[in-house]
Amino acid sequence: MKEIISNTILLILIMDPLGNLPVFMSTLKHFHPKRQRFILIREMFLALIIMFLFLFAGERILNILNLKTETVSISGGLILFLIAIKMIFPSEEIKKNEIIKEEPFLVPLAVPLVAGPSLLATLMLLAHQNHYNTLYLIIALLVAWTFTVIVLLLSEIFLKMMGPGSIIALERLMGLILIMLATQMFLDGIQNWFNF
Repeated sequence: MKEIISNTILLILIMDPLGNLPVFMSTLKHFHPKRQRFILIREMFLALIIMFLFLFAGERILNILNLKTETVSISGGLILFLIAIKMIFPSEEIKKNEIIKEEPFLVPLAVPLVAGPSLLATLMLLAHQNHYNTLYLIIALLVAWTFTVIVLLLSEIFLKMMGPGSIIALERLMGLILIMLATQMFLDGIQNWFNF
């Protein structure tokens, strides 16, 4: 149970639903509300398919690339650290470039906003580390994905209730927690490397 909770929290932090709220809303604002919901749900299902692909094929991908768990843990920690830094110190240029007017399909909502490189790398790492607990990972992924879908579907309510300032503050807090998780992942990789 503890494993499921920790993995779920990690995946939610990487998916960053609150941080993605403004981008999702800006990308979909030109469409009718019903169409917005359809696009959002479609993109989230596409993201889920990609995430499951990496979860189940992660072990094979590591074997094909001849990568050790320690290497993936260290590089995954570094990637998460960089993502967390962007969450704490966001770049306005990146946010503006992500806003598009035509209907999105797969890019940029499903990939890379939800199923980004850091999340896919993390799923590969978790699948490798928890080879015998795949069911726990599936549950953690589905809970994190469901939470993200709910937050994004209720985006207008969240923005009205919390206000832009509160969402920015919360995203930075999530970034801080993610930095700690990334550091732990990096240190675990270093420790395993020296113990090898």
